[in-house]
Amino acid sequence: MPGASNADNIQGEIVMPDFGGDESQELAAFRAQAREWLEANVPASVRGTPDMTMEQMEGGLKPTADAELWRQRIGAKGWGTPTWPKEYGGGGLSLAEARVLQQEMARVGARNPIQGMGPGMFGSTLLEYGTEEQKLRHLPPICRGELRWCQGFSEPGAGSDLASLTTKAEDKGDHWLINGQKIWTSGAQFADWCFCLCRTDTSKKHEGISFILIPMHQPGVEARPIKMISGASGQCETFFTDARAAKEDLVGRLNGGWAIAKRLLQHERNGMGNRTGGGTAREVEGLGEAAKRYIGVDRAGRPADSDLRERITEQKMEEQALRLTVRRAAADAKGNASVSATTSIMKNVSMKSAQDRSELMVEMMGAQGLGWEGESFTPSEIAEVRGWLAGKAFSIFGGTHEVQNNIISKRILGLPDPNGSS
Repeated sequence: MPGASNADNIQGEIVMPDFGGDESQELAAFRAQAREWLEANVPASVRGTPDMTMEQMEGGLKPTADAELWRQRIGAKGWGTPTWPKEYGGGGLSLAEARVLQQEMARVGARNPIQGMGPGMFGSTLLEYGTEEQKLRHLPPICRGELRWCQGFSEPGAGSDLASLTTKAEDKGDHWLINGQKIWTSGAQFADWCFCLCRTDTSKKHEGISFILIPMHQPGVEARPIKMISGASGQCETFFTDARAAKEDLVGRLNGGWAIAKRLLQHERNGMGNRTGGGTAREVEGLGEAAKRYIGVDRAGRPADSDLRERITEQKMEEQALRLTVRRAAADAKGNASVSATTSIMKNVSMKSAQDRSELMVEMMGAQGLGWEGESFTPSEIAEVRGWLAGKAFSIFGGTHEVQNNIISKRILGLPDPNGSS
C-alpha cells in the first residue's frame, strides 16, 4: 500500500504497464531475474486462480498444497512485502523494482498470497512506530503470511466519532487487562492478533487512547460473525472480557495511540485507493465481452446497446485515469516518508469506480443479475451479484465517504470546519 519509504508496502497497487519509458540496465536486469524466479517458483495450478472468497474460508476450505507452497516460497523470498526492509523479512526492493515485480507476476498470472491487514495496514504502521523488538517479533511472520491480524477500532458507540471509544485497558503491573466491545472487526474469527485502540485514561478523549496488540487465542476474547447482505460474514462483533495483553505490546507511548491510529488509517486508505474497480485490469476489460454475451452484438460486432457501449467506454477511461493517477502519486511521494491526506481522494474515487463497475455488470446481466443460488446461475454470475452487494460497504470501509470528504475539504482545500473544530 505505495511510496518510497520502508514504511510503505505497494502490494495492493494495481498492476499496469510501465509508461515511464526505457528501463535502466539495472532495472532490466532485475526484470530478468524476477521473471526467471517466478517461472521456476510459481506452481502451474495457482496461475490465474483467484483468492479464496470469504464464503469459502467460512466453509472451511483450505488452500491447496500448491497454493501453500507458493505462499511459503514468496514469503521466504520477501517478495510478498517487496519494499519492506530485508532485516524484517521483506524484499528490500525499490519502488521501481517492486512495480516490475508486480508486472512480472501479472504476466505469469500469479497473485500475491501475502495479504490482509498485517501487510496492508499494521505492518506499515509498526515500521514507523514500533520498537526494534516489536518489529523483529511481529514483522517476519507477517512477511511470511504465517499470522493473521484484525483491527479493533470501531465500537457500537464510537464509529465516525472513533475517539469516543470506551474499551478499557487497565495497567495491572505485569500486563494489560482489556474489557470492552469492538464492532465491524474484519476477519476477527480467523485472526491470531488484533491491533486495538483502548482507553487508558478516562479523563481525556483523544489523549487518553493507547494502541495495544492483543492475542486473539485466549479465553477472554470472543468474535461473533455478522451476516452481511452479500451472504458472507466478513465482519464481527468482538468482545473482550478480562482479556490480557503483555506490557511490551503497547505500541508507541502510553496515551499516544490516537496519532498512530490516524497514521494507520492513512495507510488503509492509501491501499484502498490503489485498487481500482473490479480488482484487475483484465476484469475491467471484460465488461465489453460480458456485454456481448448478455446483450448481443450489432452488425459491427459491438455490444448492441449504444448507451451501454458509451458507459463501458467511460468506465474504462475512468479506470485508466485512476491507474495513471496512482502511478503519478507514487512518483510524487518518492523520498517522502509521509502518507498525505490525498489518500482520502484516492480512496473515494477508487471505491466509487469499483461500485460503478459492479453496477454495470449486474445491469447488463439482466435476469441473470438476480442470481443468489441455484442451478439457473453460473458460479461467476452468483459471485458477481454477491460482489455487487458486498461492494455497497466500500463507501464505509476505511472511513466513510462523508468523513473522507471532510478531510479533503479541511486538509487539502483549506475550507473552514463548519463545527469549528481543528
